[in-house]
Amino acid sequence: MKLSDRLAAIAAGPQGPSVGAFFDLDGTLIDGYTAVSVYRDRIRKRDVGLRELGQTLGLALDMRLRGADLDALAAFAVGALAGRQEEDLEEWGERLFRQEIAGLVYPGARLLVEAHRRAGHRLVMATSATWFQACPVANDLEFDEVLCTRHGVRDGMLTGELDGGSLWGPAKARAVEGYAERADVSLLDSYAYSNGAEDVPFLALAGHPCALNPDGDLPAAARLHEWPILRLDPPGSRFSGGALVRTGVALGALLGSVGVSAGVGLLSRSRATAANLAGSIGPDLALTLAGVRVNVHGEENLWARRPAVFMFNHQSSLDLGVLGSLIRRDVTAVVKREARSDPRFAAIGALLDVAYVDRSAGRGRDALEPAVAKLRSGTSIAIAPEGTRSPTPRLGRFKKGGFHLAVEAGVPIVPIVIRNAGDLMWRDSLLVHPGTVDVAVLAPVETADWPVDEVDKLVDLVRAQFDSTLRNWPVER
Repeated sequence: MKLSDRLAAIAAGPQGPSVGAFFDLDGTLIDGYTAVSVYRDRIRKRDVGLRELGQTLGLALDMRLRGADLDALAAFAVGALAGRQEEDLEEWGERLFRQEIAGLVYPGARLLVEAHRRAGHRLVMATSATWFQACPVANDLEFDEVLCTRHGVRDGMLTGELDGGSLWGPAKARAVEGYAERADVSLLDSYAYSNGAEDVPFLALAGHPCALNPDGDLPAAARLHEWPILRLDPPGSRFSGGALVRTGVALGALLGSVGVSAGVGLLSRSRATAANLAGSIGPDLALTLAGVRVNVHGEENLWARRPAVFMFNHQSSLDLGVLGSLIRRDVTAVVKREARSDPRFAAIGALLDVAYVDRSAGRGRDALEPAVAKLRSGTSIAIAPEGTRSPTPRLGRFKKGGFHLAVEAGVPIVPIVIRNAGDLMWRDSLLVHPGTVDVAVLAPVETADWPVDEVDKLVDLVRAQFDSTLRNWPVER
């Protein structure tokens, strides 16, 4: 089965909150297992002794080789965390999600979840993982309910016991049945997704089951029950030898084009010529060699009004190459003053003639003067209002600096919405995977007459445009 076929079936199928969309987590929504991330982090912190590690591996092998259920392993893992504060575990789970697990979410799984959301379905995660493992993923994907394995808690502290057993195999199926009865959800009209054969009872409950990224004995079971099988492309955080080679070649070409451009600039005694040449050649060459195509909706808005403040949502280092291929010339960036003395950045900063700003407390609007001067001289500014790369496609909070900059200079804001650069190169990855990046360039937002004391409303307006575009991607006509 193709992903596009499943998405079309969801759109054409029963709609509304009486329909459930039930998803397993490990191996289904993410390419891997949250428990591995948990143990890897504990080992890095020397929080796991040899005895605990040996017993954990033994119980895991017992499951793999002898088909034992999860209860013994789950009880042992939960017992090892006895005495810890529940609040600390929740913070731990959030950190692990940002640092690692977010990069394991299948891009196609996000599309499936979003398709069910548009259909008005109840989104339910049903997993044997514990609350602190599952909740960050569920929050990011905006699930309505989480059915999971629970720690026993007394006075905010973990007791070291399971609260009701692990949600594994038949226990998960019973939990889903109970939820459907409480929430008045029709299982006959509902959808279920899992990757493991232990979830056959869970999948069999739904009228529209799907073996998603199946392993072990599930493909055979799916064929026996005539359930569709769907395999998703891996996320952009995964290592690939081909991606390593392509990334190296692309980076070499980019650096080479910057060097050639700098040479031309020296000969012509024009830094602007060098920057525009680098912006015109380098990104296109690097993206082509990396196997990345940029599909642009609203390209005319890139040239409708200049100079402008080009704002983009930031999830990946790949965003910078995409922006270069779009904006191309007469553009620079705003960089904190401390970067001027950073040898890793100094050369590029000099070539692009970036606007260095002093972000120290008390500087206020005076700190924006170098950037305002660039805009008034005819040079556009590219800026990420989130301030940093996000670990997921969800928008972060927008900072006000770029908006004050546009209002102060009286230039328009041009929103550049990047949908999926993180799928090809995750936030913390050094490798670019081939594929297509979808970009929507929205109409310029005028700021010339915008009151300075109402910048908050401008922030809300532009952020809402980003959010609406990401949720309802424009269709090419």
